[in-house]
Amino acid sequence: MATPAFPNASGTLLLDGPAGALEVAVDLPEADVPAVRAIAVVCHPLSTDGGTLHNKVVTMAARALRELGITTVRFNFRSVGQSQGQFDDGVGEQEDLAAVVAWVRDQQPDKVLWLAGFSFGAYVSLKASAALQPQVLVSIAPPAGRWDFSGIQPPSRWLVVQGDADEVVDPQAVYDWLEEIGDQAPHTLVRMPDTSHFFHRKLIDLRGAIEHAVKGWLPAAGA
Repeated sequence: MATPAFPNASGTLLLDGPAGALEVAVDLPEADVPAVRAIAVVCHPLSTDGGTLHNKVVTMAARALRELGITTVRFNFRSVGQSQGQFDDGVGEQEDLAAVVAWVRDQQPDKVLWLAGFSFGAYVSLKASAALQPQVLVSIAPPAGRWDFSGIQPPSRWLVVQGDADEVVDPQAVYDWLEEIGDQAPHTLVRMPDTSHFFHRKLIDLRGAIEHAVKGWLPAAGA
């Protein structure tokens, strides 16, 4: 498969990944916002539970970043949508993320990398951070206690957003984990009260929380 050029308009494409084609959606910043020199790759929740790049938390997180002038790249992990391959318990999915990031960096070498992920996507992006070295990492409902988070090395600019009424990820497990690694992994934690795992009726609040927390980390405006 020929390597596609980075699009100059929002749209979808197929990228050659380690297990076959990867379905990728690129969205440019909002038209009324100055573009900044950053591209955020956003990872979706658990493939085997129906997670896709169209998940509403993923799309809202990406929207929040675009409203700050960031180009976003969402993609389907292997076995989801048009992405080929089989589910690989997060190992192959880290390879998928690395392939997307390599393409972004090759096509847009002047842009800094941000990573974001929701639930399983937060796990994958956290585990891959040591190798990929993003400037900023956004972790939404990271599934502490459900997946192995040993050996993570998030960047110094790391935002964690967690709902206090999460019925899938134990909020206290997340808070305990963050406290345990606090000295080695400084972070900004946003706790959202009365908020479920999928942020039902709280998506606008999620967008605001992300924008408020990361706006001070933005690189200078300009394409």
